[in-house]
Formats: sequence, structure tokens, C-alpha cells
Amino acid sequence: MSKLATAAKRLIVGRPFRSDRLAHTLLPKRIALPVFASDPMSSVAYAPEEILLVLSVAGVSAFAISPWIGALVALVMIAVVASYRQNVHAYPSGGGDYEVATVNHGPRWGLMVASALLVDYILTVAVSISSAAANIGSVIPFVAQHKVLFAVGAIALLTAMNLRGIRESGTLFAIPTYAFVIGVLGMICWGFFQTLVLGSDLRAESAGFQLVQNESQYAGVAFAFLILRAFSSGSAALTGVEAISNGVPAFRKPKSRNAATTLALMGGLAILMFLGLIMLARVTGAVVAEDPAHQLLGAPDGYQQKTLIAQLAGAVFAGFPPGVWYLVFFTGLILVLAANTAFNGFPVLGSILAQDRFLPRQLHTRGDRLAFSNGILFLAFSAIVLVFAFEAEVTRLIQLYIVGVFVSFVLSQSGMIRHWNRLLRSETDPAARSRMRRAQATNAFGLFMTASVLVIVLITKFTHGAWIAIAAMAAIYVLMTAIRRHYDRVTDELEESETDAVLPSRNHALVLVSKLHLPTMRAIAYARATRPDELEGVTVNVDEEDTRELTAEWEKQNLPLPLKVLESPYREITRPVLEYVKRIRRDSPRDVVTVFIPEYVVGHWWEQLLHNQSALRLKSRLLFQPGVMVTSVPWQLASSTKVRAQRITSMPGATRRGLGSNGKVSGDRKTGLDR
Repeated sequence: MSKLATAAKRLIVGRPFRSDRLAHTLLPKRIALPVFASDPMSSVAYAPEEILLVLSVAGVSAFAISPWIGALVALVMIAVVASYRQNVHAYPSGGGDYEVATVNHGPRWGLMVASALLVDYILTVAVSISSAAANIGSVIPFVAQHKVLFAVGAIALLTAMNLRGIRESGTLFAIPTYAFVIGVLGMICWGFFQTLVLGSDLRAESAGFQLVQNESQYAGVAFAFLILRAFSSGSAALTGVEAISNGVPAFRKPKSRNAATTLALMGGLAILMFLGLIMLARVTGAVVAEDPAHQLLGAPDGYQQKTLIAQLAGAVFAGFPPGVWYLVFFTGLILVLAANTAFNGFPVLGSILAQDRFLPRQLHTRGDRLAFSNGILFLAFSAIVLVFAFEAEVTRLIQLYIVGVFVSFVLSQSGMIRHWNRLLRSETDPAARSRMRRAQATNAFGLFMTASVLVIVLITKFTHGAWIAIAAMAAIYVLMTAIRRHYDRVTDELEESETDAVLPSRNHALVLVSKLHLPTMRAIAYARATRPDELEGVTVNVDEEDTRELTAEWEKQNLPLPLKVLESPYREITRPVLEYVKRIRRDSPRDVVTVFIPEYVVGHWWEQLLHNQSALRLKSRLLFQPGVMVTSVPWQLASSTKVRAQRITSMPGATRRGLGSNGKVSGDRKTGLDR
């Protein structure tokens, strides 16, 4: 069974890497871009559409404002990218927003940022995969009918790919990410070339449709609020921007410079695609509605509204279906891969939090392929729970989204302002002070923009589900503080200055006896070899006949230690032994009690179910008794000997060392040694 499990693990994960190969797993910029930027890249696929969907309730005329909203979102992205370029230079350890907030605002604010990012990473996986299920389900009915199953399978596949290592998963994801970028930019360039140079009149399939509008409802203050809602929805394009600042340790040297360059490339590509799609939507007259069945006027019977990218591809590549299918295919694929940003950001942040003792230390450990395997598995499990809880419905999950990332944006920007203030107090060089002032101004503008978005998101989405994300952040915050208190308490307990350096007065040893067979005889021999002050065998009387046979055999063997028989009227084994050990400790508090327990070593997992159960229960109880030592004395059964022999002879160099099929020295070699 163990061989089968190991073979399955190696098939999924691959051969383990040595620790000194960590440098070989670091990412060059061309691989780091698709690894860390797949989330913000994928946001371009739906953020422009989200703006139009919100504006659609005010009629087609409201679409004229979309370029201005897009420009405002692009301005926010420029400010955020510029700020995070400074973050990766100032804080290259990989802590990102968590480290910035902790250093400049204090541990509590840093922990708030960490809880927000952890929630946002989990939601990124759930939302991206659910969105991919919805897009693919519109083409493949089976996926639409089994969205949860598809989402769980996709998460499992991404988990396996990331467990193979960050570089290997990045190589696999690079092709579809670059294909998506090339496809979108190519569509935008070809579309504007046809319009501006060739003079073609590109029209989307929905260009002639009208929208039902309520001018009295969306006028004045209400219309301004609608614009703010559209702006907040378009700000989904910024999700994932912070991932690079959390993943700086994964870059090749010089890490900070490569991370900053990757950030600039990501920001530039995302802004070009985002604004290009919005402008192309205006040129083609594309119309999308929140409720197509009731809002669209002039649509034919049975009309199924396509996504914005599908409509734009149909207009630009009219008469060339492969171009349309190319865009639709890689758009759906990039939505699946968007979750990969979280699979790279979450484990690194979890490792840093574990190092700071806010999360279990297991999250700080690298796995076989030098990835943070435990963090990857925890993220996958949490995302699967969300997918099941919300039935992979994007409309229900999206309401929880964005809040966490903008909380981290706000605290990061304000933290960087404090960072520059601290440096300015000691800096005297006018040129350096001027650079710091410009950087501080950039952060101040970013703080204003991201704080505005956060307020708008909280107002417009709080009652629709954003409160769940806020509650999850609070719960994770409380959990992490409790974990830190536990680790601090254990550290204080183990480092107390006053230690009990007095040796025990005596060692009272007990050998547990069920039958007088070879394992028991070995335990008795080993116990005698430790030379305790007092040694006795202990058995529990659960069957009168068996106990009489044991005592008779004990006297017949004339063993040099007494046999203590503990009565058990209710046929229990654990409680009588515990009570006897407690009585010895109570009578002699300065004595230490050592309990020797014979155990079988088996070769197959199913044999473990047939043996050692009483010993395991007893050990688990004795470990909680102060002043009691528990020693297991193993006895290898034949099945374990065969397994050991197979493992030995399968080791490299076994034949050279003269090991035969039974795991022992072969005849010729043995004869030579005997001589």
C-alpha cells in the first residue's frame, strides 16, 4: 500500500528536489509574468463588461461615460502599480502588504492586512474557477449541469500542477497566458486598423439594440451613485496586482528589480487591454444588459447575450471564425488560470505568517518540489469548501470579492507614506529627498483612490454579501492572534529560567505483559539492561483462565522479576494500568516511572488494524501523566522483515554491497568476512 501511495505521489508531484536546488526553481521574468499576472490579466476579460452592465440600467446613452470610467480605473491602476514597484524595492522579503503594514502601522494592522489577503486569495480561486465553469458551461451543457464537479476538478488539477513546483507550473501556464494577451491586443489593433485606416464600419451583433431605462430613477444624485458603482465594478481589474509584492522571493536575482519590471509589464499590458476593450466596445456599439430578457429592446426571439469579448471578436473577425474561437477559448482558459495567482501568493504569505507564529508552523515548510505544499493544499481545500457552499455561482461569490484586496491596498499605501516620512527625517541629500517626496505623492494619490473605491464597494456591496468577507477576515484575525498566543505561551513555558535540575530519586520500571512470548521476553531483557531501581511485570486480569496460565508460566520460567496482576472487573486494560502508575507516583512523587510496552512491527497497513490497538490507546493516555516515561520495544514480524529486505535490495548499490534477496549478506561475501 505504501509503495502504491508513493508511486501515485511521484506521478502527480514528481521526483523530490534537494534543498540546494532552490535556486534552480526561481523564475525568470518571462515565466514570472504569467505566474503572478494571470489574475489581473483575466480581470481584463470581465472588468470592462462589468462597467457596461452597471451602466445598462440607465440606458444605452450612459455607455458614453464608460471611457471616462475606464480612464479613472486605469489611473488607479497606474498609481497602484507605481506604489507596488516601490514596495518590492523597500520590502523584498515577500511579506508585501503584510510587512508594509506591520512595520509602519504595527502588528495588529499587519495582521488585518494578512487576514484580508488570505480571504481574497481563497475567493480568487473560487470566483475564477466558478467563472470559468459558467463560461465553458455556456458551450458545453454537461459542465453547466455539473458546475460544482467541474470547479472541484479544476481546483484539484491546479493544485497538482502547483505541487510540482512553481517554475514547472509557470512554464505550463505561460503559453495560454501569452496567447490570451496576444489575442486581445491583436483584436484591438486589427479592429482600430480597420476603422481608422481602412474605414470599415465594425458593428457588434447587439449594436442596434436599445435598453429599457428609467430616467426619473437614475437622475441627479442617483446617476452619480450609479457611476460610482460602475467605477467600483471596473476596479475588479486591479485584483491580483499585489501578488508580485508577495512573491518577490520566487524571482531570480536581482529579485527586486525583476519583480518591479514584471509589475510594470503587467500594469502596461493590463491597462492597454482594459482601455482598448472599452474603446472598441464604443466603436462597435456593443450592448450588454444585466437582465437581457427584460432590458433589451430590438433583440430577436430567443437571443442569448454573449460576453463582451465574444461580441467584439465577432465584429472584428467577421468572416473569420477561427479568430473568434481563438479569443473565446483562451479567454475561458485564462479564467481558469487566474486562480494560479492565488496558488503562488497564498502559500508564500502563509509561510511568512507561520514564521511569525500566526499560523501553524507546517505552512512554513517546503515540500518535495520546494513549493510550500501545505499552503497549496490548505488553499485548495478552503476554495473547494466555498465552491460547495455557494454552488459555484459567480453572482453569489462576486459579492464577497474585491473587499479584501482594497483593504490591503489602503493600508499598504498609508504604510508607504509613513515609510517615506521616516526616511525623510534622516535624509539630507536634496536629490534623494526630492525622489522621496515624489514617491510619497504617488502613494498619497494611490491612498485617496483606493480608499474611495473601498468606501464605494462597502456601501454598494455590503448587504449583498460583502459582510461575509468582512466576517471571515475578522474570524481569521482572531484565529491568528489565538495561534500566536499559544506559541508565545509554549515558548515562555519551555524557556523558564527556573528549571527542575534535581535527578529522580529512583526509576520504577514496569513491563506490560499480555502473554509470555518472544516480544515480552525482549521487553524484559531490554528493561533489565537499563538497570532500573525496581522492575516488575504488570498484567491486567480480564480473563481468569488466561491469567492463571500466565502466572503458572511465569513461575515455570523463574524470571528474575515479580509479576503484578491488576484486577479489572469491567475487563478494561487502560484504566487499571493508569491507576496503578498514579498510585506509584503518589506514594513516591520523586520517583520516575518507566513503562515498557512490547509492540509488533508489521509490513502491511491492514496488519496494523489487527495489532497494537491496546498499546496505542495506553500510550496516548500515559503521555499525559507527569513523571512517566513510555518506551516502545519493537518486535519485527516476518511481514516487516520481508518488506525491509525488499527495500534494502532495491536500494542503489545493494548488489555491490553483497546484499542478497533476503536483505542479508550473500554467501560468498559472508565467507570472505568470516575468514
